[in-house]
Amino acid sequence: MPRKRTEPFLRAVRAEGLPERGWPWELPAVRALESGLDLDAPVVMLCGDNGTGKSTIVEALAAELGINVEGGSRNFRFATRETATPLAEHLVVVRRAGPRPVDSFFLRAETYFNVATEVERLGGPLDAYGGVSAHERSHGEGFLDLATHRFRPGGLYLLDEPESALSVHGCLALLAVIADLAASGAQFIVATHSPILLACPGALRYETGADGVAPVGYDEAGPVRLTRDFLDDPQRFLHHLLAGGDR
Repeated sequence: MPRKRTEPFLRAVRAEGLPERGWPWELPAVRALESGLDLDAPVVMLCGDNGTGKSTIVEALAAELGINVEGGSRNFRFATRETATPLAEHLVVVRRAGPRPVDSFFLRAETYFNVATEVERLGGPLDAYGGVSAHERSHGEGFLDLATHRFRPGGLYLLDEPESALSVHGCLALLAVIADLAASGAQFIVATHSPILLACPGALRYETGADGVAPVGYDEAGPVRLTRDFLDDPQRFLHHLLAGGDR
């Protein structure tokens, strides 16, 4: 039976006592957290160019919430390298009073191999992961198996660039999972470059960049505008990109 719709678990996040110099303190998006960031929506999408801080924010949020920084749930405690996230120490998360999430999970493309290995090491049932070890599926298939079988209504899910593992069809499938679960009481915080995932109905969208973090409409989001421009006239883009090779 579908879970009764609830309000989002996380209402906002802000940063306090940030150092002045060094990484990630000098990123405009990180400095913008001093003014607070509204998260009060079932789906929050962060887009922006590489190096602008969107993944840094999602990773620090996962750490502050007690979710394993390399991926997984609160019960995952593996680490393949030092994964200290200094921003997490400065975050203040504003939670909504009421029911707590029934589940929490951090899904990131770059470390999913390690998550799959930890699942095998723990030796538990694989039903929540599609019934098959992710090492016996493609990267994208394992990602979708997890989202489809592990995520559930009433959960809190942080995703870092999940499109890195997915085809266009895979992104569409993940979009359907996110929209369905968000309508059933789950909350998603997603860092993405994908125009497909950014299209999630009702999403609160932000763009990170030189000006910090700003709300952005779907049609104005950088990944959407650039993809549309390229598809409208790919030869024009290729001409400019490859012009240097003719000299």
